[in-house]
Amino acid sequence: MNNLQLEQILNEKLSPQLIKDYAPNGLQVEGTQTIKKIVTGVTASQALIGRAIELNADALLVHHGYFWKGEPEPIRGMKGNRIRSLIKSDINLFGYHLPLDIHAELGNNAELARLLDIQVEGGMEGHPQSVAMYGRLKTPLSGAEFASKINTALNRQPLHIAPESEDKLIETVGWCTGGGQDYIELAVKLGLDAFISGEISERTTYTAREMGVHYFAAGHHATERYGVKALGEWLAKEHGLDVEFVDIDNPV
Repeated sequence: MNNLQLEQILNEKLSPQLIKDYAPNGLQVEGTQTIKKIVTGVTASQALIGRAIELNADALLVHHGYFWKGEPEPIRGMKGNRIRSLIKSDINLFGYHLPLDIHAELGNNAELARLLDIQVEGGMEGHPQSVAMYGRLKTPLSGAEFASKINTALNRQPLHIAPESEDKLIETVGWCTGGGQDYIELAVKLGLDAFISGEISERTTYTAREMGVHYFAAGHHATERYGVKALGEWLAKEHGLDVEFVDIDNPV
């Protein structure tokens, strides 16, 4: 497959043109025109690039790519090393950020709901492009039971901040993968029993305690493995491409 044809397929699936983002979505670093082998992963780190080179990949497809708004523009240091490695090996870099968070079928939020048996009911912001979702557990659980379920699903023990009434069962849940901790107050306004994000801030602890909601910090990396993995699996199934997901360990 041609690299620009692959970009067109991804753009048609994810519709990045409809979303205002913090980085360009699509082909970020151009490599060989012919795509036979694709490696997918969460972040285009040097370690992931190294694995892509070892696997003779023609393309690297990630959730966290390059050229973020506000970052220094010169291609030097760590940034220079990464891009130089891609160019030397003729590897295309494709990055999709918010479009991969919110996609209703393959997105990070959708995949997290699937893993945790949450029935999706809508976007917390009240529109289809909301980066925070809400839904309902198929079976109400205690805070400890839900923390255990998250641990089993993601292979990562979440940080659980419980409300004063720790015996409060969880039935309704809001969530935003990655750095979505500041949606916790909106979750409370919507009357949800619990909120999940990847990252936690110092202030999030007090918000959860004082506003009476279960909060779970499940890891930025751990909550965002599954969208890009699902996207790669879709490419393999629908377009017959050789796709391999590589998980570079990240405890954050």
